[in-house]
Amino acid sequence: MKLIFEKGNTNRGLTLMPECDVPVVNVSAGFERKRELNLPHVSETEISRHYTELTKRTFGVNNGFYPLGSCTMKYNPKINDEIARLPGFSDVHPLQPEHTVQGCLEVYYLADKYLSKITGMDHMDFQPAAGAHGEFTGLKLIWAYHMDRNDTKRDKIIVPDSAHGTNPASAAMAGFTVINVPSTEEGFVDTDALREVVGEDTAGFMLTNPNTIGLFEENILEITSIIHEAGGLNYYDGANLNAIMGVARPGDMGFDVVHLNLHKTFSTPHGGGGPGSGPVGCKEFLAKYLPTPRIVCRDNIYTFEDKSEKSIGRVKDFYGNFLVVVRALTYIMTLGREGLKDASENAVLNANYMMHNLKDTFTIPFGKGRCMHEFVISLEKLKKDKSVSALDFAKTLLDYDIHPPTMYFPLIVHEALMVEPTETETKETLDRAIEIFKEVHNKAYEEPELLHASPTTKPIGRPDEVMAARNPILRANT
Repeated sequence: MKLIFEKGNTNRGLTLMPECDVPVVNVSAGFERKRELNLPHVSETEISRHYTELTKRTFGVNNGFYPLGSCTMKYNPKINDEIARLPGFSDVHPLQPEHTVQGCLEVYYLADKYLSKITGMDHMDFQPAAGAHGEFTGLKLIWAYHMDRNDTKRDKIIVPDSAHGTNPASAAMAGFTVINVPSTEEGFVDTDALREVVGEDTAGFMLTNPNTIGLFEENILEITSIIHEAGGLNYYDGANLNAIMGVARPGDMGFDVVHLNLHKTFSTPHGGGGPGSGPVGCKEFLAKYLPTPRIVCRDNIYTFEDKSEKSIGRVKDFYGNFLVVVRALTYIMTLGREGLKDASENAVLNANYMMHNLKDTFTIPFGKGRCMHEFVISLEKLKKDKSVSALDFAKTLLDYDIHPPTMYFPLIVHEALMVEPTETETKETLDRAIEIFKEVHNKAYEEPELLHASPTTKPIGRPDEVMAARNPILRANT
């Protein structure tokens, strides 16, 4: 496919251009361009065809099944986008006076109340721009709490080996030393190993729950009690909240801090680098450390307040990605208490239905015959028998118009594929996906060389992904 710069011809273009709606300013001497602006010379027809062609080369939940584990790539209701496109939301500027954006501030205020209720927290802050940013912010709250009490020896964050990879990275970035604890043969946190590493230097414990194997920690109350008894705080990675919202709350499990991924659980289109939102919730005793400013309501007037002397300060310019919060609030208010619970229960049902129908064909490590919102397949036997890897399997799924699951994660499962069907898929879609997974598995044993060459029906086959990551070409030579 040609770049748009390679299409068209000199002096070809559009004649119906909108009038300039901002003042024309003459550029000062020395700042003028030395050469003409390099724009493609294309007609409206060529532009329309170009972008239509691009849409055919992309894949999303509007195209087909997208079981990307731990990313909750579910269908995003279009009403969310309709509300986010309202001029009163989409046309605001972050430097507008407060009295001109009362509706926007109310969105944040309501989202704070609803999400605090959903998670069992007392406060929610929307500055963090994404999940890992939320982790970092939550960890800085833990750091501020210990420093405020002059408990400077607490510099260790404990992280299970089944956690999201960003957990240890965020802890290290926040200045903590990371202590890893193993999982049991069943896939849960080893509480005996946990007791051995807690102590006076324990600042906190980070838990992804349900974990990356798709299991809800059975000893959750024991785990949080171990940390609290040692003087540490508990951090809940809420990236997998899609499995429990409306059913269980981190705050009731003994957690002091939580972050959420609004762009996953609360249905903003996810992927492609953004937008994201990773709000952080906390219990009352940590509220004074939250980033400022905070939004408060007095006499039905919403305003920013910046009074906390113990705040960790700003973690982002302005106040987070506003339209993501608009979509999340729309989603919450549309579904309501029972609708959110139904969404989680259907996500768990779909995952268990798919896992149950694949367990006789694939190796599914850990668990006791059930999972939460996702499950993990191991293709280690297939790799040993036929030299067909998880990568080969995933690439072959592309030829069946299925987006591949997450590959090679969690690290505690060899040749892993992490599958998350989400609640928005129908039984017919799941049945077809199950059939395809089995068909590809059979093909791997009968004609393994075909999987090594896949995909064969897509515009791009097997690019050099290592080279693309290390030496990306981010722009065309035009």
